[in-house]
Amino acid sequence: MSDPSRTASWTDRATKVPKDLNNFFSESGVVFKQKPDGAKVVTLNSVSHAMNYSREELFAPAPARKKILIVGNPAQAGCEFLEAGLRKEGCAVFLHADLNDLDSAALKGASLVFVVISGIQQPALYTQIDSLIRRGRSVSVIPVVQYADQEKAAALLELGCVDYLLSPFSESQLSALLRRQEFADAAQESFVSCSQAGRRLLAMAQRVSLTRAPILITGETGTGKELMARYIHRFSASADAPFIAVNCAAIPEQMLESILFGHEKGAFTGAVTAQPGKFELANGGTLLLDEIGELPLGLQAKLLRVLQEQRVERLGGRKEIELNVRIIAATNRDLQAEVAQGRFRADLMFRLDVLPLHISPLRERKEDVLPLARRFVAKYAPQEADEELFTSDACRALLQHDWPGNARELENTVQRALVLRNGLFIQPQDLGLAAPPQAEVRSERLPLPAVESGKAALRASGKWAEYQHVIDTIRKFDGHKTKAAASLGMTSRALRYRLNAMREQGIELNF
Repeated sequence: MSDPSRTASWTDRATKVPKDLNNFFSESGVVFKQKPDGAKVVTLNSVSHAMNYSREELFAPAPARKKILIVGNPAQAGCEFLEAGLRKEGCAVFLHADLNDLDSAALKGASLVFVVISGIQQPALYTQIDSLIRRGRSVSVIPVVQYADQEKAAALLELGCVDYLLSPFSESQLSALLRRQEFADAAQESFVSCSQAGRRLLAMAQRVSLTRAPILITGETGTGKELMARYIHRFSASADAPFIAVNCAAIPEQMLESILFGHEKGAFTGAVTAQPGKFELANGGTLLLDEIGELPLGLQAKLLRVLQEQRVERLGGRKEIELNVRIIAATNRDLQAEVAQGRFRADLMFRLDVLPLHISPLRERKEDVLPLARRFVAKYAPQEADEELFTSDACRALLQHDWPGNARELENTVQRALVLRNGLFIQPQDLGLAAPPQAEVRSERLPLPAVESGKAALRASGKWAEYQHVIDTIRKFDGHKTKAAASLGMTSRALRYRLNAMREQGIELNF
């Protein structure tokens, strides 16, 4: 018989493997075996060893490589080293000599754009980068700058770049940057970090994921505390270990001790079998104690001992069980106020509050509202992810709402609007939000420039609403740009660049 590898090339399995797989494999010394659960397993028998593969594993498609763009002079040493490093990381790299070459076709499917900024003169640099960020909403832009240009890199971060790379750089520095972006990409599935507060939060979450110290996540209901805990676990050294979440507010007090610490058979009426607690189930991994502020004082003392000793004893048990658990606590309460009122133990709070993370409410990071709304559109209407569905009035309504329910309320609002809309675009009435006072709307509404009618104009409407927010903030501070910049979470220099970009778009600014 001919060599099976010639009969069926593994690099072209879909076309060359015979239809009768069982006959083919049996003739090749490869046998399908039936497991007790009904699944078929392939056994590859060789002289030295045997390996088992499922049919799905053998014929699974190869994972797609991450598409990354590099903008710069290909002859530059920095571009060559960057390209080689990215290819070594397994990325599909595409080179472009000029930022203006990046049309929608070039950006499609790309996750990162590295821009080697040497040779690009100001202010064209900031205008082109701002245009790229606006056109490629799903693409992260990373400038590559010389050490002498770090101030320029800081300004680009304020403009919307997600990170920067100092040149010359090492392979380890490039790998670290890619890992940061991997974390950020995963977090962006539910977290949008266009604001400074959001970017700082994700940067801190990435750093604390590398430790085993307790973490306390605070924030209002709906800000995504459990999601943040899951992302921290996902990028920790124990990512393959269990992640167990317990909502302390959802479990009756009389059952909470047994659920957390476990019990032995006969420990109480109804304990017909021994049961491990959540601490045991999370051993080696992460335990999330959600709504920790609801924990009764009696259990707080026992929890403190478990945290200190890293040991747990089941109810009715006589031996202690060694633990290696990373604790993440979350609450929407002010624990310091709870301590002052005697409802929470101060020693437990200090034990949990080693690495604090605070998720700001959505009303304090308005820069994230529209990008987050577009993310929810992509989640619930993926076929329209590349379209700008929100009209200018709808964007204004989203920005003017206070979002007491935070991201959860915004997600429900977008999902409802996608169902209730009449036509392609989402209008203010589709959102179902309380209308702001008409006097305020009339006095502060931005006169949008007269642009071409039709779908192209509405596609740009989201950006006009963001510009409206900038102008409203400046008017709020009577034209004082330094105070307005602080309120917007950006530097005065970044605000100047943004205003210049607005003027280039034809918006009249009379400050």
